[in-house]
Amino acid sequence: MSILTVSHVSHGFGARQILKDASFRLLKGEHIGLVGANGEGKTTFLDIITGKRMPDEGTVEWCNHITTGYLDQFSVLEKGKTIRDILRSAFAPMYKLEQELLANYDQMGECEGDALEKLMEDVGEIQEILEQSGFYVIDSRIEEYANGLGLGDIGLERDVSELSGGQRAKVLLTKLLLENPMILILDEPTNFLDENHIAWLKRFLQNYENAFILVSHDTPFLNDVVNVIYHVENTALTRYSGNYEQFQALYDIKSHQLEQAYVKQQKEIAQLEDFVARNKARAATATLARSRQKRLDKMDVIELGKDKPKPVFSFTPARTPSREVIVAKQLVLGYSEPLTRPVDVTVERNQKIAIRGVNGLGKSTLLKTLLGLIPPVSGTVELGQFADVGYFEQEERGNDNTALVEIWQEFPQMSNGEVRGALARCGLTTEHITTQMRVLSGGENAKVRLCKLMLRPMNLLVLDEPTNHLDVDAKDALRDAIRDYKGTMLLVSHEPEFYSDLVTQVWNVEEWTTKLI
Repeated sequence: MSILTVSHVSHGFGARQILKDASFRLLKGEHIGLVGANGEGKTTFLDIITGKRMPDEGTVEWCNHITTGYLDQFSVLEKGKTIRDILRSAFAPMYKLEQELLANYDQMGECEGDALEKLMEDVGEIQEILEQSGFYVIDSRIEEYANGLGLGDIGLERDVSELSGGQRAKVLLTKLLLENPMILILDEPTNFLDENHIAWLKRFLQNYENAFILVSHDTPFLNDVVNVIYHVENTALTRYSGNYEQFQALYDIKSHQLEQAYVKQQKEIAQLEDFVARNKARAATATLARSRQKRLDKMDVIELGKDKPKPVFSFTPARTPSREVIVAKQLVLGYSEPLTRPVDVTVERNQKIAIRGVNGLGKSTLLKTLLGLIPPVSGTVELGQFADVGYFEQEERGNDNTALVEIWQEFPQMSNGEVRGALARCGLTTEHITTQMRVLSGGENAKVRLCKLMLRPMNLLVLDEPTNHLDVDAKDALRDAIRDYKGTMLLVSHEPEFYSDLVTQVWNVEEWTTKLI
């Protein structure tokens, strides 16, 4: 049974076509992975099926009485509410039924006869619904999910206004899973999760009885939880049965077969065109030439998809800094309250250090404090002599600048051609380059910001979750660039498989924290 049917949908931004005549179906219980390179239209598709964006053409049809849950990381969490309050709101319909049940009990004392019988029937039905829905074990379910995704470590009585961006995303995800919708729609849910919480979510999705649509560039995670792949490429959606590895194998075979068929057809076209050109003017062979021309006219010409430009990143080292690039003494991180005990840390020249630890313990705060962007609660931080910093922030909202203007504003001495060339090396096309930053996908936006770093010589490269929105090719290119970079690096990442063979040292902020974890 199809619970979602998308028929012949097309959508674009200005002259840029994102989807063209795309169709899609979601069957009951299917676990779908939506994959494709950065900027191919995955998030646009999700926006269309959830009604956030209207397609230019085509239809989106949901079956009746469907419940959906969409992980939207820009939802507002109300100040004054605790984490527990937000998680309990996942069961708002059940609490409403409970109020109706209590109201019915109150009325029973004043009724008799048919009216009493009707109330008793209603009470029985409501009690059955609440029992089947697990209403009477809600608190233990909240605890289970909260602990699985790391909210128990933060404390469920914590005011949501005090949470970091990563903790806030965890609250939204936990609430969504507790709602248990018939269809889950998850766009990069692992971006703000730590390794053990990703493992919990993987087990949850593997056992999820309902359907879900998942966008994730974490291919091992994706591979373990999906049974259908929809691939978006060159404005088209193509369905493949199986997990990500099976899709990749089928896609490679299909691409090879298409290339072979294309070469064969082009050879046939050339032969037919040559025959027509040589024989159409000769009376004896004109009929044959017309016949060959008809074959040409009726031929369904195979077109190969445009090759996507693969990014090539590289970072240029600046002059040699002092031996100690950063020295921090008795450093305490935090804002209104300390996050860590006092620690002494030193970053030496040419070290490449990964920083790990559960969310909310100060990884991003550590980077900003070491760079002097925010003050420490106590202690001192000194940047070494000749330190030239390149800093990639975890999340940066888009603006109305085009990618071209975004680079030009920072490097006005560059020519139009030089800026375009730099962006092209990062895997961005002419369409991307002339698109506003707020319209670009998360991955395209990240490539523009990486381009800025590439254009500036630096001897201290600081990267805060740079892989969050990057596709497979871009991740590989970034790994190569980090490996080849002859300078000092600090990296925050929740993907140990990305950095494990790149770094010389790993700092675990869990060892510094004053919190219980």
